[in-house]
Amino acid sequence: MERSAINAVALDGQAIEQTEPETVVVHVQLRPRRGATRKCLAALATLAAEHEEVSFAVTGLSKDDRVVRVTVGVDLGPRTAVAKFSPQAQAAYAFVSAIFASLYDHMPVYTAEPSGAERAAAAVLLEQAAHGVSAADVLEGLPLSGGSPVPAPRMPGQGERIPA
Repeated sequence: MERSAINAVALDGQAIEQTEPETVVVHVQLRPRRGATRKCLAALATLAAEHEEVSFAVTGLSKDDRVVRVTVGVDLGPRTAVAKFSPQAQAAYAFVSAIFASLYDHMPVYTAEPSGAERAAAAVLLEQAAHGVSAADVLEGLPLSGGSPVPAPRMPGQGERIPA
């Protein structure tokens, strides 16, 4: 699922056309429950069809034991045009706003650029989808994200214990 009007954003996020000024990309992450991934991607495709003028790509994909994280990179346009709130930037902002308004069940959040592993997984998803493989099958092949972002509590040291 990728659409680019000026080919400024590629799947690896590194390709920027040399003749175009630096573009601004905003990343929005959808976090559907694992069983709702197909529904999320279908809703994203429907939303994209309503905003044909916007350049975007699925730039990241990862999962844990509860949710799948689908990162969408939306091209706002050249940095100078974004500052002037160009028609391209307005359309991109409307698309991002629609993501938050209509896909709220999939817990959208702004996020940083996806990691290399997430980009690679998104590339596999797009490649396999082009060959007719379902998203659920691609997700089954993904490894679970390791580690919890919240560390386990540490036990108090010998001098840190408070007598009861």
